[in-house]
Amino acid sequence: MKKNKLKNNGFTLLEITVATSIFIILILAWFDFSINSYQSASFGQDQIEAIRLAQKGVDIMAKEIREASIAENGSYPLELAGDQEIIFYSDIDQDVYTERVRYTLNGTNLEKGIIEPSGNPLDYTGTEEITIISTHVRNDSIPIFTYYNGDYPYDTENNPLPAPARLIETKLLHVFLRINIDPIRAPKDFDLETDVQLRNLKNNL
Repeated sequence: MKKNKLKNNGFTLLEITVATSIFIILILAWFDFSINSYQSASFGQDQIEAIRLAQKGVDIMAKEIREASIAENGSYPLELAGDQEIIFYSDIDQDVYTERVRYTLNGTNLEKGIIEPSGNPLDYTGTEEITIISTHVRNDSIPIFTYYNGDYPYDTENNPLPAPARLIETKLLHVFLRINIDPIRAPKDFDLETDVQLRNLKNNL
């Protein structure tokens, strides 16, 4: 009678197997949840950092474009005015001489190229120093740079300026960047934009 009682109070092999399986499933579920939570937090932090760098880059770009001026070789302040690329001359390092500055979208990177004036007479035939200003730019076909004349916003017929008129008529520039480190995951796109008035080209004073 005593042996039968002990036998009845024990666990069968099936019960042990089921309990072990449930325990393993719970452990795996917890592990998967922990990994996903960590990845989500890391992804969110990476997105914040990408936005911070982009904002810093846009602020610097706006300041440099605002001070665009005649080049050391006499070239007009704007050399190229494209949707995804702009070339201009500006004294970006406060050394009295104007540098040739180029911002362009290369894949998903916004790059900055600088050529210091050199030679006698001064010209811009030296090596271009290129740095990455912002990563994870998702503008695709949306222009980074949009150009307006001095009569904007009253003149809506001629604005935004078409490509042939941009170099000479541009007085105001709109900069737009869309940032997202992974478009197929949340969070959604983050848009950065600002307007820049070219001080040395103003004609409405």
